[in-house]
Amino acid sequence: MSRRFFLAICLLAAAFPTLADECATLPPPSVTVKRLDADPALRQDYGYRQLNALGADRNRPGMQVLGLTRGKAIVRYETRMPGFADRAGRWECTSPQITLHYGFNPLTVYVAREFAPGSCAYQEIHAHEMRHVDTYRKHAAAIEQEIAATLKERFLTGTPWRGPSGQTQQRLAQEMETRWIPYITRLLNQVEADQALIDTPEEYEKVAASCNGEIRRVLGSRR
Repeated sequence: MSRRFFLAICLLAAAFPTLADECATLPPPSVTVKRLDADPALRQDYGYRQLNALGADRNRPGMQVLGLTRGKAIVRYETRMPGFADRAGRWECTSPQITLHYGFNPLTVYVAREFAPGSCAYQEIHAHEMRHVDTYRKHAAAIEQEIAATLKERFLTGTPWRGPSGQTQQRLAQEMETRWIPYITRLLNQVEADQALIDTPEEYEKVAASCNGEIRRVLGSRR
């Protein structure tokens, strides 16, 4: 705590004893972390050539993209700031109540339209993509404790925030936007390393060779 801010707290207590008493009645700061767990949307309006272009960032050379799963990393927060201000409007005390939502939303599963729903090929491709869905979900769950612990260590101070009137809300928003939202987004995007482990050449070959060659016949007939 800077000397200036400490001095401000002392002046607040000394010059505005009524406000200081009111500050003591505020609830302590709180942090609630809520994980988003969206159901995947299924799309089959793209052909495999379009999926190859759409999934170019993940596509391995020589591999056909027959299905694709996309999860968008989302971090958002809500705050309530119960508080009191002195009558002159110079000082305030507030108690940040933070609710953070994070996860992957939307989750979208694409299966190439060349493969009819219910066919063996469709089921194999869809099953592969659901492994990606499961990976998104497991990753979001795995980082929940770290996110909650980090935010609680920072914000659960046990006492209200005090400072010049009208600035505590702004100070909190700036910190969330410049520090914590990017931090949590980086944690979410680490999922890509796990996703890459699923899309191995061996897995591509396994799917392509499934269903007694049905997938290769479909692809060969459309060249």
